[in-house]
Amino acid sequence: MSEQRTRPVAYAVWLIIAGVVGWFAAFQLTVEKFALLKNPAEALACDVSPFIQCSKNLESWQGEVFGFPNPLLGLTGWMAPIVIGVAILAGARFPRWFWAAFGAGITLAFGFVCWLIGQSLYDLYVLCPWCMVTWAVTIPTFFATMLHLTRNGTFTRNEKTQERAGKMMIWVPLATIVAYAVIIMMAQLQGLEFLGEMAKLIF
Repeated sequence: MSEQRTRPVAYAVWLIIAGVVGWFAAFQLTVEKFALLKNPAEALACDVSPFIQCSKNLESWQGEVFGFPNPLLGLTGWMAPIVIGVAILAGARFPRWFWAAFGAGITLAFGFVCWLIGQSLYDLYVLCPWCMVTWAVTIPTFFATMLHLTRNGTFTRNEKTQERAGKMMIWVPLATIVAYAVIIMMAQLQGLEFLGEMAKLIF
């Protein structure tokens, strides 16, 4: 099989899309943070309701876990998927240690996002619009990356396991939808009325 045919094109394209969307969300949150610092009393553009807003997240300690605004992590971190995706499309081949490091980074990002989701739902009681955009691309990126690292031999040398992982790639969208549904259900149970708030925005 030729190098072109074995190249994970779909995965590479997704990395680029996710990276661009995630970076844009981080950029918007950074802009909102600057606006908040400049005019603390004014509502931000992403403050659309008491339940859906950015201000409370950006002002909280959870919004600066490492001593600086979380969006700065996104501005730097989301560049990695973009660069790797473009490199794959250009024909680059990465060693096993590189993929392991990338997988570790994606896993840390996924874990951090899961923690932030919990903090938003059970401590801050708000849903941040641009944060949700970040969640929306981080979750499928994690699923797809774990399967890719299994099928490309980073996690295992077992050919049958690699083959199964490759076939399971088609289930990433469904797994992502299920994850979204779980988050929405958690928000509803917390009384955040996610579905009602979104309906108001749309209609």
